[in-house]
Amino acid sequence: MRVAILGVGTVGTEVANVLIKNSDLIASRAGVNITPVVGVVRDLSKHKDSIIPLTDDIDSVINRDDIDVFIELMGGIDKPYEIVSKILERKKAVVTANKALLAYYRNELEALAGDTAFGYEASVAGGIPIIKALREGLSANHIQKIMGIMNGTSNYILTSMMSSGVQFDEALKKAQELGYAEADPTFDIGGFDTAHKLLILASIAYCVHAKPEDILIEGISQISSEDIYFANEFEYAIKLLAIAKRDEGTLELRVHPAFISKDKMLANVNGVMNAVSVVGDAVGESLFYGAGAGGSATASAVISDLIDIAREIRNPMLGYKAPLESAPLKLLKPSQIRTKYYLRLKVADEVGVLAKITNLMSQNNLSIDSFLQKAKSKDEGCATLFFTTHTCLEADMLKVINSLENESFIKAKPFMIRIED
Repeated sequence: MRVAILGVGTVGTEVANVLIKNSDLIASRAGVNITPVVGVVRDLSKHKDSIIPLTDDIDSVINRDDIDVFIELMGGIDKPYEIVSKILERKKAVVTANKALLAYYRNELEALAGDTAFGYEASVAGGIPIIKALREGLSANHIQKIMGIMNGTSNYILTSMMSSGVQFDEALKKAQELGYAEADPTFDIGGFDTAHKLLILASIAYCVHAKPEDILIEGISQISSEDIYFANEFEYAIKLLAIAKRDEGTLELRVHPAFISKDKMLANVNGVMNAVSVVGDAVGESLFYGAGAGGSATASAVISDLIDIAREIRNPMLGYKAPLESAPLKLLKPSQIRTKYYLRLKVADEVGVLAKITNLMSQNNLSIDSFLQKAKSKDEGCATLFFTTHTCLEADMLKVINSLENESFIKAKPFMIRIED
């Protein structure tokens, strides 16, 4: 089986390396030799030591009849979609690690692919085989809940803040120095990378075809040392979570930082590691843990798809051979979410402030679960108050926050984090 690698960067280089280094093992497992015959790059001058032939002429490659599988590792959305569409129109198999492409165009690509093999295991959680798990191993289950840590950059930053007490900016700088974060880390720390992965999993688990604009996405850049202080006081960890919850015909899809109890398995997934918890109605909870990024881990997932194609395993791209007979799940708006909340307030240190806050919360259906006031230092002119609530409606929490912003005793923008059981 002859393959072309479209985009020979970190992952593409490692795909070629593993295919060559482990060729005997891969051939034995696949039943055929899998050979990388050409790679496409933007700038040939930057790839003088490549172990496979390279070209910068992508059109000449995608029109070759002697290529069996095209591996798309270019990054981006619209240009890869155009290229992959041309390949699928020629009935050639595709493997991709491009989660952004799939977040926006997975349904169109499924329609184009038809019975043509299309692999994308590497698009979610790197080397963790979560696509296969959902599409095959757990296919008998109604998936009740998915909760995962799917971005190593954000997890490294939050782990550093929790364990070392460093500020967000310092933790981000260290992540960049170690190569865990890009020079522009917005895509990772803003939650967008995680959201793309959640949408892919949601299509397989729930046959729902939402776009990033349809779901709640929040990042971690506003997490402060005071939030870390509260988390440690109450035995919480802070994680950037991807969450899908099914309940009585409705579905929540959201990505945001959250408090989770330190005795939960996900709370102990640290550094750049990823993990995904899946709850099925038949199997219960399963946890999938491993390296979520990096050249080797991602290459492992890419090559697993190549082996499936060589074995002529043809799973439905998004997991469904026929339309669901049951009614589609209704995607909840962010304002309709129900969960528990943490609220951090900077307030004037005056008599009656606490009573005003609790009265406002009561008027908007918020029931206080716990309260903590942080001792202020000598140079502080205001007090820091922390509240947690019982389960309530997101819309009610947002009303309280909007009302508080207009109060003269509030000295900084109120900050909220959701709490997940």
